Amino acid sequence: MVVPSPMIRTKKTKAVGIPVIDLSMERSELREQVVKACEEYGFFKVVNHGVPREVISRIGEEGAQFFAKPTSEKRKASPATPFGYGCRNIGPNGDMGNLEYLLLHTNPVSISERCKTITNDPTKFSCAVNDYIGVAKELVCEILELVAEGLCVPNKFSLSNLIRDAEGDSLFRINHYPHVNHKGNKNWDLSKDGPKDNDNNSNNIGFGEHSDPQILTILWSNNVSGLQISTHDGLWIPVPPDSNEFFIMVGDILQVLTNGRFRSVRHRAVTNTINTRMSMMYFAAPPQNWWIAPMPKMVTPQNPSLYKPFTWAQYKQAAYSLRLGDSRLDLFKVQQQQQQHSHHENHSP
Repeated sequence: MVVPSPMIRTKKTKAVGIPVIDLSMERSELREQVVKACEEYGFFKVVNHGVPREVISRIGEEGAQFFAKPTSEKRKASPATPFGYGCRNIGPNGDMGNLEYLLLHTNPVSISERCKTITNDPTKFSCAVNDYIGVAKELVCEILELVAEGLCVPNKFSLSNLIRDAEGDSLFRINHYPHVNHKGNKNWDLSKDGPKDNDNNSNNIGFGEHSDPQILTILWSNNVSGLQISTHDGLWIPVPPDSNEFFIMVGDILQVLTNGRFRSVRHRAVTNTINTRMSMMYFAAPPQNWWIAPMPKMVTPQNPSLYKPFTWAQYKQAAYSLRLGDSRLDLFKVQQQQQQHSHHENHSP
């Protein structure tokens, strides 16, 4: 297990148990456990998920083969604007990390076109990606239906329908973290990838602290440690890797849909000094024109809406305008609006 260096220990680190949820258990208990984990951590591991091992290993092998290519070959799939191959740069605002990645939209036509720049056998690669996305989507929908049942939402498909929509804006990402030695020398050529030293890029940071903007994230990684999550009171928890299982993360949009009852989990990845880490994320998102607001069930006179309505496209635009670690949801809080309105009235002529 990687122990964070003093450079990145901005908050205390603590080893505690990560919630583990067995998806084969009796449904009433299952939905209670899912809701509890979403409330307490915004994060949990699922076991007995039913995803065929072969589906995971196929896309894992395709990803490993791509990242093993010479830099000149990988660059044929760049730049990531936002889809394609990226290296070190995270987003458009100067955030950096010790990683390289592939980012794809989950639309099959988009995948087919993008795979032509990724590999000489695009059909094989796109089939592996599409198969993985298919099982990840079903797993997300199953969990969202459990969430809806656990929250007593009248229509248990109200959340999963957002993901099943043909115009859905879900993404698939593979992150590759080459090992970094103690002197900070990387085992790859980064000479053309911009500055190597800035405040947000210590040698130990693979991917800086952030929350995912979407509804839910399903994460898989190989058996190399590096993922850490932050508890709601600011303690960092190292997550033991498990290549046989999946980890589920609450995203910003699910925080809004539950009116703050669930909170998106802040997380980061630290580099490993010995082994290379690879992770895969399915980011479940609604259509871009879908209006996001707390579900009616989650709003009462005693618990009024915390957020103003916005579209997913508007939220994505806000996310791209901010740094990785910034809290995007603050821009959409009702209280923020009221404060700004009050400030305007106090300063009007």
